[in-house]
Amino acid sequence: MLCALIMAGGKGTRFWPLSTEENPKQFLNLVGNESMIQMTVNRLKPIIPMERIFVVTDQKYESLVSQHLRELPEENIIIEPVGMNTAPCIALSAMLIHEKYPESTLAVLPADHLILDEALFQKTLMVADSYVHLNPESIVTLGMEVTRPEVGYGYIKYGEELSFINRLSIRKVERFVEKPDIKTAKSYLEEGCYLWNGGMFIWKTKQIITLTKQHLKRTYDLLQQITESPKELFNQRLHELYPKVESISVDYGIMERAEQICVIPSSFGWDDIGSWLSLERYRETDEHDNILDGEIKALNSKGNIIVSKTKPMVLCGVEDLILVETDEVVMVMKKDDVGKIGELRSSLA
Repeated sequence: MLCALIMAGGKGTRFWPLSTEENPKQFLNLVGNESMIQMTVNRLKPIIPMERIFVVTDQKYESLVSQHLRELPEENIIIEPVGMNTAPCIALSAMLIHEKYPESTLAVLPADHLILDEALFQKTLMVADSYVHLNPESIVTLGMEVTRPEVGYGYIKYGEELSFINRLSIRKVERFVEKPDIKTAKSYLEEGCYLWNGGMFIWKTKQIITLTKQHLKRTYDLLQQITESPKELFNQRLHELYPKVESISVDYGIMERAEQICVIPSSFGWDDIGSWLSLERYRETDEHDNILDGEIKALNSKGNIIVSKTKPMVLCGVEDLILVETDEVVMVMKKDDVGKIGELRSSLA
């Protein structure tokens, strides 16, 4: 039985000032008419019913999740009282889902990524589910086809083929590697045995719990105390004990220590939409390559990304700028400086 866990607690700081701590990236309409989290759920619905789709998020986003996902059962929103990285929040969610669906397989997915070929994505998830059913101690990750020397993603090096299901290859994972420099990224592209790590994992809920107990024992013990609490004490124990778990990513905490990890090389048009520049790959432009979102007139201007949420705007004679206007702030920067958004945001804090 396949369930889905959508990770929706991120702050989305690279899309500041449109993405804020109060209304982060996963709740924005960046590349279509739906928010990123709505797109994520809607591509799952043909293969997983809503009662088996769960969202784990920060407590401050509980109402936003409900507003964006009106069909989602209220009890399927799992709350992190404080952000403690991905390993403990996945483990907590797995324990709660296991109580309801003890034989389930869980697809752990980000809330804010883009997938263009949704049918192929659905097929890939079903193949992963089939493989995990036959190999219940395995973890299947989805590795994205490398199309450019990208320094903003982690990579997965794959080895021998372990299985071939419905025209998709399942390969042994040799190692996970951190975000590389440009020279190393070019070598990965040339070697042809590396994939981008999209942060998607398919595994038995029971196995998530087992591996947490094996590799993160203190976290397991604390989460067990929380989930075994009487219903009337659950929230109290959650707020008391959850901040004491180990703050560690699932990659470091479990993936790099687990033995049976495999990957499905995937080419379903994935993108993490990680910065303002990524919009250039998907948003419509005018005849001068400007992306214009709002009541905007561009004269003798080209290659700009302009977002205006409250006021009409006129540009004249500017090139390669990112200009974002919200109720709180106006940000203007050169595209080449997009990596400095964190500094700008901090300067106003």
